[in-house]
Amino acid sequence: MIHRHWLAELKLEGDYIREDVPPGKIASFLAGFAASGYVGANVTVPHKEAAFRAVVRAEPVAAALKAVNTLWLEEGRLAGTNTDVYGFLAHLDESLPDWTARTKMAVVLGAGGAARAVVYGLIERDVGRIVVINRTRTRAEMLAAEIDARVTPAGFAELPQRLRETDLLVNATSLGMTGQPPLDIDLGPLKPSAAVYDIVYAPLETPLLAAARARGHLAVDGLGMLLHQAVPGFERWFGVRPKVTPTLRSLVAADLGARERAR
Repeated sequence: MIHRHWLAELKLEGDYIREDVPPGKIASFLAGFAASGYVGANVTVPHKEAAFRAVVRAEPVAAALKAVNTLWLEEGRLAGTNTDVYGFLAHLDESLPDWTARTKMAVVLGAGGAARAVVYGLIERDVGRIVVINRTRTRAEMLAAEIDARVTPAGFAELPQRLRETDLLVNATSLGMTGQPPLDIDLGPLKPSAAVYDIVYAPLETPLLAAARARGHLAVDGLGMLLHQAVPGFERWFGVRPKVTPTLRSLVAADLGARERAR
């Protein structure tokens, strides 16, 4: 829907379709990509690591995350990047323009691929302290060891104390997403000036964001990250940089709402 909207808006020839590729066939699919007729692709879970292994050239952000979500061809060879970091930061900049000045410490929930992108973005913006909290503490420890010394791993038992110190809380797990278990945390210890960012966009208003807004916190939903991360790929494939507009957001939000009501 996003890319087709931009193609129509910009009056460009082209299309954007879905390919259902099972895990056992992703390696062969990517090996034959140059002959597929496509100019590029997005890659989603669970294929981002496989895409990283398949590219001949990975941009630095993809190399750091060891995950690729955007592919294109360079002289017939597969190249890739990861636009999740861009999407996360672009939406945060748009929603809270002064967030870098006010964020001395951030807490990130989760230690998977999305959390890695979030942490990379926070480091890119020189956030001084980043605490990664995961139910399996060893995964948080692995993420911290691989990324930066500013990252502190922690378990969920430490969350109340960490919330008292944090300026930005980011949910980078799938908890709270439609069809997933809820994210069961108490925002009581969170200081009033802290902002809350939930990268989940289905539902658009997650219980975490509803609780944050009820307490008066600045709250950022996950839809903007989805929209902004699509921009660099479209520009790479079609040669024109599209814009994330209120019209596009309304279009996608209405579709998400219709899907929620149909469940």
